Amino acid sequence: YAKEHEPCIIFMDEIDAIGGRRFSEGSSADREIQRTLMELLNQMDGFDHLGQTKLIMATNRPDTLDPALMRPGRLDCKIEAPLPNEQGQVEILKIHALGTTKQGEIDFEAVVKLSDGFNGADTRNIVRAGMFVIREERN
Repeated sequence: YAKEHEPCIIFMDEIDAIGGRRFSEGSSADREIQRTLMELLNQMDGFDHLGQTKLIMATNRPDTLDPALMRPGRLDCKIEAPLPNEQGQVEILKIHALGTTKQGEIDFEAVVKLSDGFNGADTRNIVRAGMFVIREERN
């Protein structure tokens, strides 16, 4: 389908759902996932690296990906976005808190210290959860 509609970009989010390491044993569902991965690998091998079909994949679990998926020649470029450091988390928290009604001062640094290892989406969810709690208490 993609080759017939070039130029084309295929984006596959959460590639670890089908691109995880293969095992020799498993359920029928696991075997179906392995067949899907094999077909994906075959299709990737059929892409002309100079062609107009580009494949972009995203995962937050790169350590679980099958080595065959990561083999040179299949993926041209690997871009990692590491978790933000403490100062980065404070800035992300401030951005998401901008549009919220606040009463008093918020100790952003203290919130960040409780959320070690959080990514930007996790930090956004802290703000959303806080808003939901406040709304519930008002009702």
